[in-house]
Amino acid sequence: MTTQAGPGNKNAGAGRRHPATAADHKPRTIAIPASRPPASPLLNVENISVFRGERLVLDGVGLRLDAGEALLLTGPNGAGKSTLLRVLAGLRKPEGGHVLWSGIDALADRTAHAERVAYLGHQDALKPGLTLRENLALPARAAGSNPDQAMESLDLLPLADLPARMLSAGQKRRAALARVVLARAPLWLLDEPSLGLDTRSIGLLETLFQTHREAGGIVIATTHVPLPLPDARTLALPGAIAVDAAEELDMGLWS
Repeated sequence: MTTQAGPGNKNAGAGRRHPATAADHKPRTIAIPASRPPASPLLNVENISVFRGERLVLDGVGLRLDAGEALLLTGPNGAGKSTLLRVLAGLRKPEGGHVLWSGIDALADRTAHAERVAYLGHQDALKPGLTLRENLALPARAAGSNPDQAMESLDLLPLADLPARMLSAGQKRRAALARVVLARAPLWLLDEPSLGLDTRSIGLLETLFQTHREAGGIVIATTHVPLPLPDARTLALPGAIAVDAAEELDMGLWS
């Protein structure tokens, strides 16, 4: 059912030795903190069902992703895309089903699962009175990451000492993506990651996706527009349920 994405082709020709050349030692253009996935990360989601009040939002959703794979969640507003991401992140308790990581119940120990997940929601989660560098310092320390590398990967270094309140919407979104990079987590759960990004920033996002997947990471993203995720599979959630905007953005935290 699964097909190994890009990294599956990297061993073709293993066993043949080639002489080293100068090109073999060429430095990367952008330094990005390496992800730290386990040797063979595997996400297996079985029969997830979620109710919102009396309404069934997700009905028996299942998916399976191997290391280096990507999945796009599509569907109309209210179809449950954001809700499914929150379930996978351990932020929303499902009424039925299981989320397994390498065969282990991921939601049985949400503290351990949180270390596997980098979650990007609709909110950019920046304190307006702090500089960009200050906003990124805490998550950087928690993950043992370099905030300057994360900012460089998203062309934010020139803005590092500006208060977050002075950043544009697109710059704030790039800052939120920098937090994802800083987490060094194998599972990226991204809700509309390209929201507010211009064409150049989409190119930076493509580099992040490629680097993460080549390291064995997994990307799951909701989207209404094309995203630079070659060979990504698509899960189209069915019809929308009539919900208002506040209900759609409800975090639905685990009680």
